[in-house]
Amino acid sequence: MSITRLLFILPLFILSYSCNSKQQNITKAKKVILESPLIVQNSNENLLLSQYDFFSGNLSDLRPNENILPYTLNTPLFSNYAYKKRFVYLPNGTQMTYSPDEVFSFENGTILIKNFYYPEDFRIKNGPKKIIETRLLIKEKDDWKALNYIWRDNQKDADLNYIGKKLNISWTHTDGIKKSTVYNVPNNNQCKNCHINGKEISPIGPTAAQLNRKYNMLSNQINQLEFYDKKGLLKNLPDHDNLPKFAVWDNEKTGSVEDRAKAYLDINCAHCHQPQGSAKNSGLDLRLIQTNKRKQGIFKPPIAAGKGSGDLQYSIVPGSPEESIIIYRMRSTDPGVMMPEIGRSIVHQEGIDLISEYIKNLKVNISY
Repeated sequence: MSITRLLFILPLFILSYSCNSKQQNITKAKKVILESPLIVQNSNENLLLSQYDFFSGNLSDLRPNENILPYTLNTPLFSNYAYKKRFVYLPNGTQMTYSPDEVFSFENGTILIKNFYYPEDFRIKNGPKKIIETRLLIKEKDDWKALNYIWRDNQKDADLNYIGKKLNISWTHTDGIKKSTVYNVPNNNQCKNCHINGKEISPIGPTAAQLNRKYNMLSNQINQLEFYDKKGLLKNLPDHDNLPKFAVWDNEKTGSVEDRAKAYLDINCAHCHQPQGSAKNSGLDLRLIQTNKRKQGIFKPPIAAGKGSGDLQYSIVPGSPEESIIIYRMRSTDPGVMMPEIGRSIVHQEGIDLISEYIKNLKVNISY
């Protein structure tokens, strides 16, 4: 080979090697981020959401990369009508551990990813949307850490936020009516308040009863629990015929009014109103598994009367939604009265209708 030709090829070779080396370093860096997210997060430089490498292509498409698995719930928390897309990152070789009643156990390095967004028009499937925030729960050293990212207006990335933010949101609802609200992105302390379980932060949604359903993003043939089991990502799954299942709150085919109402109360209220929650002192336990009528709120007086109770006597008065504190608080948007305290700024009328119907159908002569 002539010297002239060699001098021509050598710079191209060096450039190619340099690019490949740079790409390998980028890939390696992204791998480190996913394997040890908190180590990177605790550095002086705050990561952008894109730097976690959760999604491929345009970030706003939320197209998951390898090891980022979608999941959904039978009855989700109401958040001012926001839609949600949920994903879980499981480090290679790790699994979820099944529990019949509690949230599944996850190994260190797991990341739960929840994206909140609004379609411009709720009537148009897969139409234009605006993503508002992405919440992460990251497990390291047996503890969960909550991080919140607010999306930029151009929808190209999201920035870490600890202090919360109020955003004006508008959309066309399913009935064709234009709606708007002030969307409250929670601050870090509010995230902890909802996720506290005893003295530790814990996930809320991933339970057997919530995950026991099909989800097209995973499979059209089997439900999510079976999918994770077949992939070797879920251990201790019992016989499929004995799996608990939540009713879908707004789908009459999935359960009775009582079934759907209790599912709604569980996801919207029970993360606080349960023995290990932040509202445990209320004595109200709205978990689906609670069978004691008084703890469910039936003829249960409030711990403290006054503004929060609307001067009403009981949390639930069978046959009388208007006399029930729970309906009074669901109807309110007063920060000192409304329930849930965090996560909504408008009234969820459809939820109120369901709980009201449930209370109307309750029998008065309840035995405890």
